[in-house]
Amino acid sequence: MKLKTELPEIFDEFGEARKNGFMTVKELKETGQPVVGVYCTFMPEELVLASGAVQISLCSTSDETIGAAEEDLPRNLCPLIKSSYGFGKTDKCPYFYFSDLVVGETTCDGKKKMYEYMADFKDTYLMQLPHNRDSDASKQLWYSEIKSFKEKLEDFFGVEITEEKIHEAILLKNRERKAKQNFYRLGQLNPPAITGSEIFQVMYGSQYKFDKEEVIEMLETTTAKVKEKYENGESLTKKPRILVTGSPMGGVTEKVIRAIEENGGIVVGYENCTVAKAVERLVDENEQDVYQALTDKYINIGCACMSNNQPRKELLSQMIDDYQVDGVIDMVLQNCIPFSVESSRMKRYLNDEKQTPYLYLETDYSTSDIEQINTRVTAFIEMLEEEQVWI
Repeated sequence: MKLKTELPEIFDEFGEARKNGFMTVKELKETGQPVVGVYCTFMPEELVLASGAVQISLCSTSDETIGAAEEDLPRNLCPLIKSSYGFGKTDKCPYFYFSDLVVGETTCDGKKKMYEYMADFKDTYLMQLPHNRDSDASKQLWYSEIKSFKEKLEDFFGVEITEEKIHEAILLKNRERKAKQNFYRLGQLNPPAITGSEIFQVMYGSQYKFDKEEVIEMLETTTAKVKEKYENGESLTKKPRILVTGSPMGGVTEKVIRAIEENGGIVVGYENCTVAKAVERLVDENEQDVYQALTDKYINIGCACMSNNQPRKELLSQMIDDYQVDGVIDMVLQNCIPFSVESSRMKRYLNDEKQTPYLYLETDYSTSDIEQINTRVTAFIEMLEEEQVWI
């Protein structure tokens, strides 16, 4: 049995996708391709696809432009919000620059107010996300917001978005979700087939490939190659299996992944925006009302901005079982009120109902806390090893 399974030629291609995507989106714009920039997984990409536009994830995971953002925004604000605004304000994000329209969402008060400033220098549209997913009024509100977004896209781009086009987009997005599921569920294999860093690299990079058919094919090819190597006896050494949950990850926050995998553990799954949170639930392809189908899918994303957040508990519970998780690390950005407040409830749930060790890590987009993170993660992993829960 080999200790390391590597497919560098594939993983590197996904890893380079974000950087190469800058040129790709420039070329798309030169051909007249409409581009919609977004920050959040609550955005119904099916409508963007049905309009003939391309949806791209905007820069928001670096401290490079936070200084510029703090000229307008308070310092004690979530770094994701400041980074998002700073990149837009300074035009240092090519994806933002080439976006014809930026679509925001009221996931928290900080982002809602930030979009008011952003609208001063970019065409911006704000979707009003309900704060409670259970009431009929909330479902009706999100249904009407989805229809209003469709009408905004029609008016902004001068196109007609038919229900047939939306249904075709639903089928395409579901195929992409299934391809992503099949890839990141490689983390369920025990012993591991690939590292958590490689899982994240592929999932993060796939956001910056804009040809859906190409993305699906690449994901399916990558998954098949990993499985083939695994079936031929190539796998990694057994280590404590860690599930990462919490705030969106990317950029500097990947330091948490490195801290885990350089100090004796292995990340086998991610219950967050970049990986499972927005992908696990498909859109109902048999629902006759396409707007209702989109409403049901997107309102049930298990984000801490929503009450009651039962979907997050359910996904965590399922992943702990399916991925044979030994411990959960909750990575929360500083001043991210929804996730920091919800952490206590998640800890009680995981400790009491799932009997799963839990570690809360609060961080930002700097590198100043790397040693502290390494120390805490190392102690957590050593505790798991002493209990031998991972054997």
